[in-house]
Amino acid sequence: MPWDIPELHTHTGTYVTIRPLDAERDVEHLYAAGHASSTHLYTWQYLPYGPFLNVDSFYQWLIQQQASRDPLFHTVFENATGRAVGMTSIMSIVAQSGRAELGHIWYDVDIQRSACTSEATHLLLYYLFDTLGYRRVEWKCDNRNIRSKSAAARFGFRFEGLFRQHLIVKNQNRDTAWFAMIDSDWTQIQRAQKSDLLRN
Repeated sequence: MPWDIPELHTHTGTYVTIRPLDAERDVEHLYAAGHASSTHLYTWQYLPYGPFLNVDSFYQWLIQQQASRDPLFHTVFENATGRAVGMTSIMSIVAQSGRAELGHIWYDVDIQRSACTSEATHLLLYYLFDTLGYRRVEWKCDNRNIRSKSAAARFGFRFEGLFRQHLIVKNQNRDTAWFAMIDSDWTQIQRAQKSDLLRN
């Protein structure tokens, strides 16, 4: 049976709120999140776009992504400050198989590997697995991207293999590390989290 196609929704957590991308609303904070310093420019190293020359060029790119229905682009807001701190998306949607991917993920370096980024991923996993009943969620990244591979493992995705010479990104070969989480993995993660809460 086919599963419902994911839609753009607002997902609210303790540390972050994920909202559908709105270029007009989000451009200033997102541009700062990815361009505030030379350290922030690392964000774009493994993405097929960016960094952007100025706010206007970034805005034009956001307008294009806002209209997309695959990927479904979202902006991540930090609840404590109300500022936009990064982006995430649901993509490569195959509703007839109950499968999708989390991708185009990037954050302000100041919140990387924090409760904010963990919760943002958790909120979208909850939506795909618990709300839509999906069977499989994938995570793919450049094999050189140690941070992304570490994040995938930390969130509970399992490494499934390396696709050699999979893509050309910014005129460089990309070997793609392939991770996935299936519904039974998610159930185990949820049980473990509940057990931790009971122990604490």
